[in-house]
Parts: sequence; C-alpha cells; structure tokens
Amino acid sequence: MFSNIPNLLSLSRLPLGVILYLCISFDRWRGGLIVLGIAVFTDWLDGWWARRFHCGTAIGRSLDPLTDKVFVGGAFIFLIPVRHAVPMEPWIVAIVIIRELIVTGLRGMVEATGKSFGADWFGKLKTVLQFAVLFVALGYKSEAANIIEAGYYRTFQFGYQLLIGSMLVATVGSALQYTVKAVKLLR
Repeated sequence: MFSNIPNLLSLSRLPLGVILYLCISFDRWRGGLIVLGIAVFTDWLDGWWARRFHCGTAIGRSLDPLTDKVFVGGAFIFLIPVRHAVPMEPWIVAIVIIRELIVTGLRGMVEATGKSFGADWFGKLKTVLQFAVLFVALGYKSEAANIIEAGYYRTFQFGYQLLIGSMLVATVGSALQYTVKAVKLLR
C-alpha cells in the first residue's frame, strides 16, 4: 500500500518538510523556495499519477492531505519568529492547525464507517492558498532588500495581507463545509 508511486510521492513531503524547516531556521530562503517548489510538484504529481494510472488507495486518500498538513503547518510554525517581515501571527497558525486537526478527525470517523471522505474543491483551494502564502513569504525573505529598495514594500504588504485573508476564509470555510459533509455522512 505504501509502495505505490503516489503514496511514495506523498511520503516524500515529510523529509522535504524537515528540510524546509531547517531552511527557515537558518535563513536559507532561496533553498526553502526550491524545497517548497519540489513539495508542490510532488503534491500535484501524486494526485495526477493516482488518477491517470488508477492506482489511488484508501491510504493515499488520507496520506496525501496528512503530509500536506504536516508540511504546511510546520512551515507556518517556523515562520512565527520571523513575523516582523512576513506576518505569520500565532493566531493565524492556530486557526490553520485547528482546522487541520478537525478535518483529519472527521475524515477518520467517516472513513471508519467505510465511506469515502476525500478532498473537495474548497479543501484544494485552501491548500493552494496555503502553499501560495508560503511562496510569497519565502520569496519576500529571499528578495527583501530588492523589494524595499524598489519601493514595493507597501504593495507587498497589501498583497500579502490579502493573500493571508483569502487563505483564512478558505481555511475556515472548508472546515465548515467538511463538518457539514461529515455530519451528513455519519447520520
């Protein structure tokens, strides 16, 4: 079950997460961007591969979002100390982590009944926005001097805050959508 290609691609995000956390800890922002790019590619590729070659598994349906949650949640936690430049407030991280725990718990309860509880479009949008926040935060940190020198700091801050707000709306909205879906399936 763990040895098929999509599951191995999902599992690859765990060591990639550790490498990203180290990049953030040691101010290796460009390296972090590369690791993030690889992780995003593996996230897309595992889903494409499973659909294309009809090798999706029940484990993969849980493993893929779980590794995304570990990767993104950990990265957000590691960004908290550098929030003076790229605001990643603890309350934002708490909302993201709480949502992920709730949805993971709901997925486990529903799938224990034998019903499928895969990702839907709102959850996928949330993941895309979370990855986008990470790209912008790491990109800013790698190019901060150039952004400030060119006079784009206010524009960056406005765009970043808009992206954070969009991510939070998708995070909370998808949590509500999954909760409603789970309640219906568990009746």
